[in-house]
Amino acid sequence: MMVPSWIDNPEEIEDPLGRGEKAVQWLRRLKHPKNPAPGHPFQLDPWQEQIIRRIYGPRHEDGSRIVRRVTLLLPRGNRKTSLAAAITLLHLIGPERAPGNLIVSAASAREQAMELFNEAAMLVEFDKRLSRHLSVREYVSKIAFNAERSRYIAVASDGKVQHGKTPNVVIADELHAWQGAAGQRQWEALDSALVKVPGTMMIVATTAGRGQEGLAWKTVEYAIKVQKGEIDDPATLPVIFMAEPEDDWTDEALWRAVNPGLAHGYPDIAGFRDKARKAEFSPFERDSFLQYNLNRWLDQSTSPFVEMHVYDRGAHPVDLDELEMVQAPCWLGVDLSKNEDLTVVSACWPDGDDGYQVWAWFFCPEENLRDRGDRHGVNYVDWAERGFIIPTPGNTVDLRAVESQIRELCASFNVKEIAFDPTYGRHMMGNLDDDGLPVVEFRQGWVSMAPAVKELERAIIGGRFRHGGHPVLRWNFENVQLHIDQAGNRSFHKGKSGNKIDGAVATAMAVARCAAGEVQFITDQPWFDDDMFLT
Repeated sequence: MMVPSWIDNPEEIEDPLGRGEKAVQWLRRLKHPKNPAPGHPFQLDPWQEQIIRRIYGPRHEDGSRIVRRVTLLLPRGNRKTSLAAAITLLHLIGPERAPGNLIVSAASAREQAMELFNEAAMLVEFDKRLSRHLSVREYVSKIAFNAERSRYIAVASDGKVQHGKTPNVVIADELHAWQGAAGQRQWEALDSALVKVPGTMMIVATTAGRGQEGLAWKTVEYAIKVQKGEIDDPATLPVIFMAEPEDDWTDEALWRAVNPGLAHGYPDIAGFRDKARKAEFSPFERDSFLQYNLNRWLDQSTSPFVEMHVYDRGAHPVDLDELEMVQAPCWLGVDLSKNEDLTVVSACWPDGDDGYQVWAWFFCPEENLRDRGDRHGVNYVDWAERGFIIPTPGNTVDLRAVESQIRELCASFNVKEIAFDPTYGRHMMGNLDDDGLPVVEFRQGWVSMAPAVKELERAIIGGRFRHGGHPVLRWNFENVQLHIDQAGNRSFHKGKSGNKIDGAVATAMAVARCAAGEVQFITDQPWFDDDMFLT
């Protein structure tokens, strides 16, 4: 599990100018209508106080704040919305205010954006000391401090992108839900604006999400590396409360460690226990419990083929030059797409005892390459620039380029078979076969795919599957869901998301033919003796 090392140690937090203490004391004077305690005080518990001190206490020699970016990753029910609303007021009218300040909170949709706005508005309207100076304009999602020409606005990524504004503070709410091009454009507009004036701050307040290709994971991944000490970045404050794959999700000690509010009565421990009981019998409930209640970042698929942290163990380099030089036997799996999809050629070589190493070549139409990636929440343009996708001219995959790549692979490597599903591959199979290349049929039905899936799973789980960390291939495997028939046969399925799995399918084909072909390859050797298995 991950928790901040300083969260229970006040002595670790520097506060040379007393700005952290001043912020804490000001927040303690706020009121919250939902707190039944006498006087309705705003509840700032010790762990939240530590966060405030850690943001506003440490200073440069010139007195400016060291922290410029905060990544607050908390499970649901730990009152991060209330904390974000309090921070908003701290900069609007509290001790961190400055004339002309602009505080922007942004969410994926207006309904989500209004949650933080309504929390801040409630704090203002319940406290005459605040409402005397601040005006709440709900119809434009704005709270203004007119005397100092400062304001707070709430925006959504599904609305107008906030170009041209100069925010001092941006709060990105539930970043895991910012999807596609709209979310990316809103993030870029707000993040880039923070360099316009000194002393700005970006606060990402979110629960865990799914998948490792989106905007949210890249932001969280960086913060995790800072929290682990892998990156030295004093300007970034990671506040990560997160269960990890190796943790025992049924352990109540884990629940309390990653839910700092549980020690203070929230979330409800009885509700936690009830949800955990349901999760024992339902994969859907378990995923929900892991993601939202234990803050574990999950794989994209809701019924994954393999856990991606297990898959990632095979990210050792694949040396194509070495494989070409030694002329190791090679098997190709080809998944030809419809016009708008990815087309993949995946190569598989035996790797040591009972293992495999693979590499894949992906093809995609060059036209509207960015939009194609945006539809799936990934960056096709970046992958193409780094050589992981081969764009072909036009709005459909140029199958001549695919065929040319296959011929090049056959010229470079010791290719034993080229496996095609004839549904889309009949014409190309004929062209290659006419030139004497070793084409075979591999239909993507139960009979062929069930043993292929089983062999691939065995290799991945057994740590005998090397893939070089190919990012497009990883994304494809992450998208895979399993479809199981009444006889227990399993095949790959993309589920309702529609995200691509072509690379995983082509790789399963290549691995299956390699597994079968290796047996044939061995028995064809002059030193092979059937009697060796009879002793």
